Amino acid sequence: MSQAQSKSVIRSHLREVLAAMPEAIRHSKSLAACSLITASPEFAAARVVMLYLSTNLEVDTASLALRAWQSGKTVVVPKVSWDQRRMLPIEISSLTTGMTSTGPGIREPIAGKPVPTEFIDLVIVPGLGFTPTGYRIGRGMGFYDRFLAQGDFLGLSCGLAFDDQVVPELPVLDHDVPLSMLATDKGLRRFASSCIEKK
Repeated sequence: MSQAQSKSVIRSHLREVLAAMPEAIRHSKSLAACSLITASPEFAAARVVMLYLSTNLEVDTASLALRAWQSGKTVVVPKVSWDQRRMLPIEISSLTTGMTSTGPGIREPIAGKPVPTEFIDLVIVPGLGFTPTGYRIGRGMGFYDRFLAQGDFLGLSCGLAFDDQVVPELPVLDHDVPLSMLATDKGLRRFASSCIEKK
């Protein structure tokens, strides 16, 4: 089986796992995973936090956004340029006002102030699956890999997932960018030497 076929099989399996999770469990696990991030020194030190606007099957990032605002942080989310295949970080002050849905049911801000990539201290990264060593498999579009690989991104990247999404290994390609951290409802793993709290 080729790596592309292998990734397709893994994505299909993980989508089934996510779809089968009861809503109440999804909610409680989301809060548990997000609370581990908000309690971390990396989150405390971050002035600008980039979040994803969660779909109904992903870890809900609403509590992260609220805690960031309560702490006086700037919250940015991706606005996707589908033709350029890149994400533009846009500052938001609400999770509901001024939003639209594009592409495969992805919410994003209609407008807003772009924030330079070098100002972002912490990026919360979605995905379908993650390894215990900091690699991820996304939806196959490569948006986050391209974003994290930019030379002017100097911050930390933290995967956010349910523990059910952690798999022993994934096919890793040359352009796959490993994460600095991974938060699930079961714990917070650190991989990068740049993390504040060492392994």
